[in-house]
Amino acid sequence: MPVVPPPVIALGFAGVQRLLAPKEGAGPVRKVAASALAAGSVGLVAAAAERFRAAQTTVHPLHPEKATALVTDGPYRRTRNPMYVGMAGALAAHALGRGGAATWLPVAAFVVAIDELQVLPEERAMERNFGDEWDDYALRTKRWL
Repeated sequence: MPVVPPPVIALGFAGVQRLLAPKEGAGPVRKVAASALAAGSVGLVAAAAERFRAAQTTVHPLHPEKATALVTDGPYRRTRNPMYVGMAGALAAHALGRGGAATWLPVAAFVVAIDELQVLPEERAMERNFGDEWDDYALRTKRWL
């Protein structure tokens, strides 16, 4: 498992976006679109975290082995990783708001990094913890979108 929590990784990639496009280059329409995407992304992360709290299981990304419930409702009906989809969406909103094609590279890099460093180890832990229940869920629900 990584030693850096995914939100910190996302913030690091947002910093890279600022370096790639130090000045905001979006017009008013893109700023509104970026704001809407950011709001939806934050809402998705919050809704996903709330489902974990309601199930009384850990939301701590560095210790998925401590999960006591397999959450499959709410946003988890559509994706196995709504928190990470939301973080990627927030980075996409940031790219849209800053402008510049290069600002999209950190979005892709975040998805690849989180998939390898966080999602795959989490999925192994879920398989160990929940066995067939996890296997059934993983078969019917996409990892990302």
